[in-house]
Amino acid sequence: MDKNLGAPIAYGRTAEIYAWDDGHILKLFYDWFGQESIEYEAKMGRAVHASGLPVPAVGEIVQVNGRTGLIYERVEGVALWDLMPRKPWTIVRYARRMAALHAEMHTNPLRLDIPDQRQRLVRKLNGAQALPEALRAKALAALETLPDGAAICHGDFHPGNVLATPQGETVIDWIDATRGNPLADLARSSVIALGAAASSQTSGVEKLFVRLFHTIYLRRYFALRPGGRAEYGRWLPIVAAARLSENISELEPWLLAQAEKGLLKS
Repeated sequence: MDKNLGAPIAYGRTAEIYAWDDGHILKLFYDWFGQESIEYEAKMGRAVHASGLPVPAVGEIVQVNGRTGLIYERVEGVALWDLMPRKPWTIVRYARRMAALHAEMHTNPLRLDIPDQRQRLVRKLNGAQALPEALRAKALAALETLPDGAAICHGDFHPGNVLATPQGETVIDWIDATRGNPLADLARSSVIALGAAASSQTSGVEKLFVRLFHTIYLRRYFALRPGGRAEYGRWLPIVAAARLSENISELEPWLLAQAEKGLLKS
């Protein structure tokens, strides 16, 4: 269909977001984002919503102005990443709340044919051009020693993907979700946060803010799901190495250092 959408209300890495009608938004994907990935996002979003987790309901896939879009329930909220710097006194509350959401997610097995976390990590490690061959081999070997899991793993769980709403917090952007080991998913969130704090992704006081948030979040997560700290530590360098496949230039030196520190130690 042809439709005058007006200006986007938000932009993402894979799509623009437009108002659609009362109660709904349109996620209109860029042309390079494949149909199979859009269909997967719709399937994943419906399944996670049905699990009872606080996520937006997913509608139909539509064709608008020659592009493919996905209708979502409209959630009126502000990403925690944007909210907390404006209200720094909320950092403890939201760090603890994010940990509780992550722990709840990890206690909720998903009965759905979705990507396997281990297979995705192997694919990322093999596709990371900045990863030296010796380090790649170490990462793949280390991955073989770690256990699988059957939990819902978000794959990109950070304060930019959690919205504060009048009804409570809502988790968005499930395109990277897999079935897998919760501690690997936790390590992914740590690598995202600590990498931001260690690179040009943040500056000045933001670095302290991110490190404080991460410390509170991690402590609360392990209070809710005790045990596994040693295994979590073994996942960190593997996940850091796998993130090199995303070609984020400002992060590469830090990611390589984390992978080397964890995988090349005697």
